[in-house]
Amino acid sequence: MTHSATTEPARRAGSSGGRRRTPPGRSGRRRWVRIVLLSVLVVVLAAGGVAYWLYRDLDNNIKGVDIDKAIGDDRPQKLPTSGQNILILGSDSRAGANAALNTGHVSGARSDTALVMHIPEGRSKAVAVSIPRDTLVTRPQCTKTDGTEVPSAKRVMFNSIYSQVGPACVVKTVEQISGVRMDHYVEIDFAGFKDLVDAIGGVPVTVDRDIHDSSSGLDLTAGTHRLDGTQALQFVRTRHGIGDGSDLGRIGLQQQFMIALLSEIKKQDLLGSPTKTYRIADELTAALTTDSELASLTKLAEFGRSMNGVDPSTMDTIMLPVAYDKVDPNRVVAAEPQATQLWKAIRSDETIPESAKKSPAKGG
Repeated sequence: MTHSATTEPARRAGSSGGRRRTPPGRSGRRRWVRIVLLSVLVVVLAAGGVAYWLYRDLDNNIKGVDIDKAIGDDRPQKLPTSGQNILILGSDSRAGANAALNTGHVSGARSDTALVMHIPEGRSKAVAVSIPRDTLVTRPQCTKTDGTEVPSAKRVMFNSIYSQVGPACVVKTVEQISGVRMDHYVEIDFAGFKDLVDAIGGVPVTVDRDIHDSSSGLDLTAGTHRLDGTQALQFVRTRHGIGDGSDLGRIGLQQQFMIALLSEIKKQDLLGSPTKTYRIADELTAALTTDSELASLTKLAEFGRSMNGVDPSTMDTIMLPVAYDKVDPNRVVAAEPQATQLWKAIRSDETIPESAKKSPAKGG
């Protein structure tokens, strides 16, 4: 697959060798930049010294979900060598502030983005594993927030689980297919992403050819552009203007934008501007939902401080290896033995072998 964009700074694509425009099967550059938002929040909160009323406002913004209560004991064992694992979801609800973002007219909400962020013991390097939203999985038996029991079902599209049963069932599904215990859950929506980009004054990206996508609304000429929040959202959602038009085809753009956004945040030194810091934190926390253990400013800050040694520029970004489904070629399934190798390496906190990063489904 040939991607149509690169970002600044040049080719900082993580420990997988800094390769640019690599196909999803090799470095798995995945959808959206939702993982960035957690990293930004960590930076914002690290400033400290915020007045109590500011703290209270930000703290009240955060919404919590009791994942442990919803799932119960039917979970993988937490291994001593497993580090920290966070499931990061991007909700694609078209309601509320999201309705004005030209994101389509699909009812309900889905997990438009799913990233398993693995932070090894020692907090020195992170791995982000993306699960394509069109992946067919076996959904385990789950309980809705109203107490209704939902039976297990096979060949369920991954991104439908969020709307069908709720976030706790998404966590349970990821744990079932990976064998990896999720320590935390973080969710953010379209509006939060847009507001973050606008708050930092846009993000520069470079495209090596024109991109015109009437579906997302993106219209860029070849060259360097500073994208505002709306354009950034169009950029990471573009698929008809790149590759074969599939969901997998836009993964490269999304991962490249994530690196550009992180670089811009680092360049701006947000801790030197309290006003901007608060504005970003206010917008971000308002769009944030976490597990109950992280659902406070204090707990988020404590967790953030524990991640101070992680350098986002060295993050290893991988897509869950997938193959086109034999029954429905518009869907994908986990490719074996690559997927098993990938999850095993994460469970044991080992280096992910190159063979576990190769995906038969290339996306164009």
